[in-house]
Amino acid sequence: MPDRLTIILVEEDTARADAIRASLTDSGQHDVHVLTGESGLARSIAELNPDVVLVDLANPSRDVLEELTLASGPLDRPVAMFVDKSDDRLMRAAIEAGVSAYVVDGLRPDRVKPVLDAAIARFHVFQRMRSELETTRRALEERKIIDRAKGILMRARGIGEDEAYALLRKAAMDQGKKLADVAQALVTASELLS
Repeated sequence: MPDRLTIILVEEDTARADAIRASLTDSGQHDVHVLTGESGLARSIAELNPDVVLVDLANPSRDVLEELTLASGPLDRPVAMFVDKSDDRLMRAAIEAGVSAYVVDGLRPDRVKPVLDAAIARFHVFQRMRSELETTRRALEERKIIDRAKGILMRARGIGEDEAYALLRKAAMDQGKKLADVAQALVTASELLS
C-alpha cells in the first residue's frame, strides 16, 4: 500500500465524518472521500478506485454488503466495517463478502489508525492466500490434463508412463510451449478424433 491512501469513508453523521477525516489526515496525507449514505456506494467505489473503504453505520444492512460486493470492493481492496452493535448474521455475511475488519462499537477517531492498519494487513494476508490457492488449483488442473495426455499416449503407442511423459516434455521443449499446453492440445485432438 502506498503511504498516501485514497480512502472512502461511508458515514451518515457529518460531524463524526469530519472527526474521522481529521484523524485519518493526522495519520498521513490521505485523500479521504466521505459518502453520507449507502446508496451509490458501488458506483463511488468504481469511480474513485480507493485503496481502502471504511464503512461506519449504526445499523448496516445486507444492502451495504451487496453494494460492496457489486463493486468488487472487498476482493480488490481492504474494507473495514464499523457497527454499533453485534449481529452474528451480518458479521458472518460481511466476512464471507470479504470484509477485512468487522469492528463492533462503532468507529472512534482514536481507533482509526490501528484498525486501518489491521484491515490492510489482514487484506494482504487473505490476498496472498487467494493467490496461492489459485496457483494450486491451476497446478492441479494442469496435472490432470498431463495425466490424461500421458494415458492417451500410453494407449496409442503401447508405452509406459515415463516414456509418455518424456514424449510430452520433448514436444513441449521442441515447440517452446508449456507442458500443460501441449498436453491440452493432445487431449483436445484426441477428443476430436474419437
